[in-house]
Amino acid sequence: MILRMLLRRRIILVALLLIPAVFLTIVELTAPTRFIPFRLASLDLRVFIRESLKEIALIFFAITSSGFLVSLLALNLIQIENDVNRRLVIGGYNPFELLISSLLALILLILTIAVYIGLLINIFVSLRHLPMFVFSLMLIGFVYGCYGLAIGSLIKGKLEGVFFIVMLANIGLGWLQNPMYYAEAHNNAIIRYLPAYFPSQSAIIAAFTDYSGANPRFYSMLYGTGFLIPALLIFYNKMRIKK
Repeated sequence: MILRMLLRRRIILVALLLIPAVFLTIVELTAPTRFIPFRLASLDLRVFIRESLKEIALIFFAITSSGFLVSLLALNLIQIENDVNRRLVIGGYNPFELLISSLLALILLILTIAVYIGLLINIFVSLRHLPMFVFSLMLIGFVYGCYGLAIGSLIKGKLEGVFFIVMLANIGLGWLQNPMYYAEAHNNAIIRYLPAYFPSQSAIIAAFTDYSGANPRFYSMLYGTGFLIPALLIFYNKMRIKK
């Protein structure tokens, strides 16, 4: 029922289908093809790879669109059904039942978006490891989806929630994690602490190399869990009926 209520809004379906396709098509038509070397910062070894600016931009925008879409959907899941969930709790539902339902709906959305964007980017770029790249998109969706849940649970206003989503997604995911920017950053240690760092590194490793991305994937799960736990606690506290 949660999925039906969410997908009943046609603008959501249009956004899910069009935003990644439009982003990647524009990059394909406008990005230069010059090759540049850049370092994979998350690996213990000093590994440099050489790829074209177009392929780097395509991979980067695939990552960005995945995290951005999932974070907004997660925010929408929590905020738009807040009054409905409250009435369900009063009617006898346990808040944990509603939490599990929302999480399952979010997981299905993350999986769908990751597979769709992964197959779409494979049209533009010859990926070294498509399954691991799709899994990395799922990780970026998990991290930013849990962030969206946390913001939606903490902040009641829709405009304020969207502001916090766009601010972190735009600065942390849509700008600072770009390999071309990261290579020249003066304080790249700051970038390493942002939520998008590890899943972005995992996706780049899977797209261009044969190296293991186990460490970035592990820390991505930790980052997402760090957002998920407070989101669940805040939601439960807001939904439960105080005696």
